Amino acid sequence: MHAPDPAATLTALRGARPDLVVPFERALPGARAAVLGRLWGAYTREPIPGVRRREPGAVHLDAGVLTGPADAAEPYAPAPDGLTVRLDGVPYTDPAALARALGHPGFAVEVDNSVANLALARTAPARAPTLTGTLAELEQSVVDGHPLHPCCRTRIGMSTPEVLRYAPEHRPVVRLHVVRVPPARWYGGGPPLLLVHPWQREHVLDAYPWLVPVGRQPARPLMSLRTMALPGGAVHVKTAVDVTMTSAVRTVSPAAVRNGPAVTALLRSLATPGLDVLAEDRAGAVLVDGEPSRSLAYLRRRVPRLAPGEVAVPFAALAAAVRAGHPLPDPLGFFTALAGVLLDPLLHLLRHGVALEAHGQNTLVVLRDGHPTRLLYRDFGGVRISPAALRRAGVEAPPLHGDLATDDPDALRAKLLAAAVSGTLAEQVAAFAHAYSIMPELLWTRAARPELRDGPLPVKATTAMRLATDPLTDVWASLPNPMAG
Repeated sequence: MHAPDPAATLTALRGARPDLVVPFERALPGARAAVLGRLWGAYTREPIPGVRRREPGAVHLDAGVLTGPADAAEPYAPAPDGLTVRLDGVPYTDPAALARALGHPGFAVEVDNSVANLALARTAPARAPTLTGTLAELEQSVVDGHPLHPCCRTRIGMSTPEVLRYAPEHRPVVRLHVVRVPPARWYGGGPPLLLVHPWQREHVLDAYPWLVPVGRQPARPLMSLRTMALPGGAVHVKTAVDVTMTSAVRTVSPAAVRNGPAVTALLRSLATPGLDVLAEDRAGAVLVDGEPSRSLAYLRRRVPRLAPGEVAVPFAALAAAVRAGHPLPDPLGFFTALAGVLLDPLLHLLRHGVALEAHGQNTLVVLRDGHPTRLLYRDFGGVRISPAALRRAGVEAPPLHGDLATDDPDALRAKLLAAAVSGTLAEQVAAFAHAYSIMPELLWTRAARPELRDGPLPVKATTAMRLATDPLTDVWASLPNPMAG
C-alpha cells in the first residue's frame, strides 16, 4: 500500500518531477509545522487515551508531559515557523516523530504521508485565493485540506505521481471511465452505466472482467478528490476511490446510493428560506455476490443555476481567500451577513429535526455582487434526521438507511454545532480576525443566536477518532462557547 513519507516523496520527485524537488524541500518545514500544530491542538482538547490532565501549554500523559505554545494549540491558529512541541523536554518539530514517541506508529505513517502531501500541495502553481471564478477553480484553491485534522492531506494508497495526477490542488483534468454493467448486476436508478475514477479503474476494475469500459468523460476534481465537476459545471459526480483520505476510505455506501434522492426530496419539501441543496438525483452500484459494492458505486448531483452576478464559494475557499487578504470594503458587515446566511437556515432545519453536517467543504455561500445572499449544501452522508420531530411538524420522514435517523436531540445538536459553529463559523472568525484586525469577540457577537448561547460547543475529535478501534464512530470534544451568557 502506497503511503509515501517525505523522503519517499522526494525520491519520487527526483525521478518523475525534478522541477518540484526544490519547491518541495522549501515547503517541507512549513508543512511539518502545520501538521504538528494540528496534532498539538488535538492533544490539548480531545479525549485521547492516556491524557491525565491539562493546563495552558502542557498536557500530562501516561507517556510523559507534552508542552508547547498555548496559542499554537488554538483551533485554526496559524502554525508559526519552527513550531516545537516537547515530550518530557525532548523537542519535536516533526509530527510523525512525535506520534511515534507517543506510542502510535501506525498513526505516524499517516501523519508522515499527510506532511508529504501537504508540502507537495504547496508546490502547486500559485493561484491566489479569490472570491471570483468557477466553482471548480475556487475549490482547487484550497491547498491545506482539513483545518484541524493532522491527517489533513493523507492519500493512503496513492503514489506520489498519482497524487500529482489526481489531487485537486494540482488542478488536473482527469478522465472518468464509463463502464457498462450487466443489468442483472445493477443496483440503483438510471441506466446500468457506472462512472469510475481513473485510479479505481487502474487498481480495482480488473478484478471484474464482466464490467466493460465503453467510454471516458473529462472532469475536474473538486475539493474532495473523488468528486468531479463535469464539463459545463451543472453536474457533479461522486465516485468511489479505495484510498484513505483524511479519516476514511472514500467509497460510496449502499446507504448513500439509496438515501440521496429521498433526502433531497425531504429537504426541498421543508422549503427552508435561504437554503438550496445540490440534488442527488441518480446513483448506482454494482452487485457483487448479491450485495451493492461500495467500491463500484457512484452518485450524481445537480448544481443549482446561479443568476448573473452570483458566484458559489465553499466556506473553506472563503476562509482561504480571507487569510490571503482578499479585499473586502466592509469586512464586519460582510461577516455579519455571512453568519446569518449560514446559521439561520441551519437552525430552522434543526427546529424541524434535521441536522446538516455543514462543514467548510460541504457548505457553500452564494455571493451576489460580492455580498452573501444564500446557502448551498451538498453531501447527505453526515446528515442526521429525527423522524419523530418531523412528524410533530406534520412531515413524514422517508425511509432512511445507514445511521441518518436519530431522535436524540443532543445528537442532532452536536452534529450541527460541531460542523457549522465550531467548524465552519469558527474558522471564518479566526480568518477575519487575523486578516482584518477585528476582535474575535465582536465577530462572535454578530453571529450569536439564542439557540447557541447555552453550554460549551462540541467539536469533532478527529485525532481521538483516528486512534480509536472504530475510527468512524463520532467522538466529541468541547470548546468554550464565545457566545455564552
